[in-house]
Amino acid sequence: MKKLFLILFLSGCAGANWVAPDDFQYVPVQTDSYKIATWQKINNPENNQIHVYIEGDGYAFDSYGQPTSNPTPRGTFVRDLAVADNFENVVYVARPCQFIMDKNCNESDWTDGRFSQKVIDAESRVIKQIAKNKKITIIGYSGGAMVSGLIIKQNPKMNFEKWITIAGVLNHKKWTEYFGDEPLDESLNMETLPAVAQTHFVGERDDVVPYELAKTWADETDIKLIPKASHNDFKDLKIFD
Repeated sequence: MKKLFLILFLSGCAGANWVAPDDFQYVPVQTDSYKIATWQKINNPENNQIHVYIEGDGYAFDSYGQPTSNPTPRGTFVRDLAVADNFENVVYVARPCQFIMDKNCNESDWTDGRFSQKVIDAESRVIKQIAKNKKITIIGYSGGAMVSGLIIKQNPKMNFEKWITIAGVLNHKKWTEYFGDEPLDESLNMETLPAVAQTHFVGERDDVVPYELAKTWADETDIKLIPKASHNDFKDLKIFD
């Protein structure tokens, strides 16, 4: 099995210690399958809108392309995006087994089963508990884009107002076929995208999710190509104008 695209996920991931600002509170959320790490800034509970950020695959594979024992991300890109968001209500949601190695965690949860029904159910439960009836803008990075899209598709009663992805994998079957890798047999896939307002940021220099591949699953009118950006380097990205 070729592991090039997996190894590329790790470039630039040597992250320093990250300290959340005072207005973000660390709140672990228990679901049926996992305890999920979140950081929440709810400055105005009466505001009927919320921004939710979904983490990428994290440190799922080492530099040799082998599965790690702990997928907690080494970089802070998604957390930094959440902190930089000036909206009143902002939540960062980790993926299962990141930051919290729950007793139910197993290697499949961050490898071939990273988009399994169990994972999507857990992430959906977290968002339901936090957002309640608020209008949701959901932002997913890398593999978190697939997770966020599946959450939208499986929860039609939740009030998703907009879907934003960054360097996002939106069809893992096409993605693994493109690189000649083994399929993610334990994962759900998105054959069609959810019917919601959406924007997909793609890096001009992204070798993990290249523009030519992104065009096969998303409408070009919904794609914003970011000059000079690579998979792990979206400097000065402005999600909200």
